[in-house]
Amino acid sequence: MKKVYIYKMIVDAGGAPYVSKDILSLAICKPAIRSTAKRGNIILGFAANSLYKKNCLVYVVRVTRKLDGRKYFSKSRYAARPDCIYRWDGRRFEWKSDARFHLPSDLSHDLGRAPGYKRAKVILGEGEENFRYFGANCPVDYKREYRHLKSLIEGLGRGHRVNFGPELREELRQFVQKLWETPSAYRETVVPDTPGRDKCSDADEDFATVDC
Repeated sequence: MKKVYIYKMIVDAGGAPYVSKDILSLAICKPAIRSTAKRGNIILGFAANSLYKKNCLVYVVRVTRKLDGRKYFSKSRYAARPDCIYRWDGRRFEWKSDARFHLPSDLSHDLGRAPGYKRAKVILGEGEENFRYFGANCPVDYKREYRHLKSLIEGLGRGHRVNFGPELREELRQFVQKLWETPSAYRETVVPDTPGRDKCSDADEDFATVDC
């Protein structure tokens, strides 16, 4: 099985991830994942206790493309997506004044510091066959079916996890396969009418991986 990233989400407001036009994008927040995930890797975003009850799975994506932020935030193809909150002028990034998410002060967190912008990476899952977005309505009761996964998610705190023991790896293989076999729950993520200024979790800064 390809490398799997697992983390908990504290916000699901259409910014990270954003789903529209058969593309799931992760362009802001989670710089550790965006910086290290590669094509073919799987990302699982579960709900934190404060977001949705029962820590439901919010989304799963198979990475099909990893873009440099200079391309994502400058190409007209992506300009209308609500998570395209920065502008690249050829030398520097700047926050768009009409952005639906974050504030100018979040730029270095999302993209890194000038001039290198080492965090300016965008994850894409292109085509419905490469992602499932469920929001609060995950159809798979993983806590009943996969006890090792249940234990991991209920005890998961900061950062993301990528290293798993053999029993959990086998459960993940079965779980992900079941998700792909589940009829697509694709729908465009709902973005609030008024700008949301929720900040990314401090756990985004955690680049360390932990064995589980």
